[in-house]
Amino acid sequence: MSTDKRAARPSFTEQEALLFHQRGKPGKLEINPTKPMATQRDLSLAYSPGVAVPVRKIAEDPDTAYDYTAKGNFVAVITNGTAILGLGDLGALAAKPVMEGKAVLFKRFADVDSIDLEVDTKDVDEFIGAVRYLGPTFGGINLEDIKAPECFIIEQRLRELMDIPVFHDDQHGTAIISAAALINALAITKRDIKKFKLVCNGAGAAAIACIELIKSMGVPPQNVILADSKGVVYKGRTEGMNQWKSAHAIETKARTLAEAMEGADVFFGLSAAGALTPAMVKSMAKNPIIFAMANPDPEITPEEVSKVRDDAIMATGRSDYPNQVNNVLGFPYIFRGALDVRARTINDQMKIAAAEALAALAREEVPDEVAAAYHGSRMQFGPGYLIPVPFDPRLISRIPVAVARAAMESGVARKAIADLDAYAGELSARLNPIAGTLQNIYESVKSNPKRVVFAEGEEDRMIRAANSFANNGLGKAILVGREAQIEEALKISAVELADNVEITNAKLSARNVDYANYLYERLQRNGFLFRDCQRLVNNDRNVFAACMLALNDADAVVTGLTRNFSVALDNVRRAIDNRPGHKPIGVSMALVRGRTVFIADTSIHELPSAEELADIAQEAAGVARRFGYEPKVAFLSYSTFGYPKGERSEYVRKAVTILDKRNVDFEYDGEMGADVALSREAMALYPFCRLTGPANVLVMPAAHSASISTKMLQQLGGVTVVGPLLTGLDKPVQIASMSATATDIVNLAAIAAYDINR
Repeated sequence: MSTDKRAARPSFTEQEALLFHQRGKPGKLEINPTKPMATQRDLSLAYSPGVAVPVRKIAEDPDTAYDYTAKGNFVAVITNGTAILGLGDLGALAAKPVMEGKAVLFKRFADVDSIDLEVDTKDVDEFIGAVRYLGPTFGGINLEDIKAPECFIIEQRLRELMDIPVFHDDQHGTAIISAAALINALAITKRDIKKFKLVCNGAGAAAIACIELIKSMGVPPQNVILADSKGVVYKGRTEGMNQWKSAHAIETKARTLAEAMEGADVFFGLSAAGALTPAMVKSMAKNPIIFAMANPDPEITPEEVSKVRDDAIMATGRSDYPNQVNNVLGFPYIFRGALDVRARTINDQMKIAAAEALAALAREEVPDEVAAAYHGSRMQFGPGYLIPVPFDPRLISRIPVAVARAAMESGVARKAIADLDAYAGELSARLNPIAGTLQNIYESVKSNPKRVVFAEGEEDRMIRAANSFANNGLGKAILVGREAQIEEALKISAVELADNVEITNAKLSARNVDYANYLYERLQRNGFLFRDCQRLVNNDRNVFAACMLALNDADAVVTGLTRNFSVALDNVRRAIDNRPGHKPIGVSMALVRGRTVFIADTSIHELPSAEELADIAQEAAGVARRFGYEPKVAFLSYSTFGYPKGERSEYVRKAVTILDKRNVDFEYDGEMGADVALSREAMALYPFCRLTGPANVLVMPAAHSASISTKMLQQLGGVTVVGPLLTGLDKPVQIASMSATATDIVNLAAIAAYDINR
């Protein structure tokens, strides 16, 4: 039940933690404007007098506040510091580092803007009075680290008084994540949700929320036993009781935790270290499910359980054990979905939808990005992987959609989302600019599926990419490789091939001789004998794949994992010609802060002539158009419009003159520096410049400058670079980098199927 806020076994020293929070600007948050503030006109629009216009609109229609202000993406993280982490009541000010951290997680995982508010009172009425009037400012309220039973009263009354979501994450976040894990644990152990016995130890905010949620999911109340430090909460008990405990008292003969645990199927621990003993574990039913979620130390450790049971499924609140019940899997995405439909509240239907979506995601194959974040460890659904991990990039497009759908269906949404599939794509794009750029390409390919050859079919990443391509409905995936090797790779990675994935063995292919004859006709006057061509078809997967494409046995090819770009391209070009009137080039796509810039040529022409620079500009402009951008081409140089002079600058100037004679249908100019090409203000110093705005296609004077620029951008961070994308061949081929992930390969396969040559 954590957002990884644990105290045990830290991987850092106290001094490191203090320096982390102190260096640069103290703390973890800052505020940046979302509109330009460079000119007097900007300031007039942002404040007086321009601001008066939205003020009047909002006064007429309060709902327009979501359109003209930050309210719709703004959450307050609020506490009084009475239950900080596992540290107890240390006061409102001491809670500020935790609340800032919570706000950072909102932004990092769901692109929700958040600010922390520490309210310095322990009085329930004063706290409620301080928060209730903040509704106009925020789209939602996340309560945090408030002790029970006050937290129950505060949340309930604020929910009644405010018309925006109020959510105490210590309660409901833990409940949602543990419910997701329980769904999958029940499935693995083949238990019926209505026919198992659960014991929950601990009767605080999180425990009460957990059992309330699972009862809402269909678990019969009589099947749940609640216990606290004084024993079982049974009907008729008077000691240490309150209205929230009493609501879950049942008729039972059990009076102690040990008695309650006899024959229990599931244990939820939200109490203290050591509360569950090995003897109690031993008394549980077959295949027991044990969620020991106390922090920083669980009620019992996995090591202690394994000494007495070898059939138990375990989860804890800690990141150093499998199945961490981590609240960061929930609250950012739940608020994301709630904000996007302008929900009035977060109800049980939305919580259950989030839990079910989390459970479903854990059953899917884990992408490379997740494995990389966890030191190459590839999770696989089962007892050791019941719920997704926090760095799974799919969370942003799955959980908010489920929450938003439930909000609409249950009637608490003030705004409807008509196309939830499109919404999922938009969500992915919030954190991953590639996803937004590729969304239209994916939709286009899905409507016209293609046969794509994954040339290096024995490579694990290529196999998983082919499977993902097919499973996403993008078309038929053809793996080139030997069946035995592919089957062995599948066995190791525990992947089952989709129906629309085909394996083709080059040596055994019925088209082998046809491909060899085709190749021989092309290469016989370049010193190749027929047996050389036969050997290439048999042994070189890139050549075989290219022959498939050339003879229309496939629609596109993706390769590159085992050979560098130039070698792979040479292999492919043995079988595929240049597109008539075109030359192959590599175009890289850089995405940064809402801008997309195409950079060419990044991979083929080392020192292009003026004629070749003009060709490169036309090819790159065509690629930009295929991605939906109207090209504005800048020929880059270290000089700008004649100063300072240089030999390469002359080539660039001649390229502009050549394009003048070709009467092309896009904007272009040069030579110019990158600062002039990309900055409206710098370009304004040259009023004769033909570009009507900052360039989105940059033609580099040489391949080395293009390659250096794109690789430098990638390493500096904040920029996503896709490519180089290959264009100019007669058939669509894309070549991945040797370090490409399976996701990268799927993206390139989709681009190949889309065919950016057209």
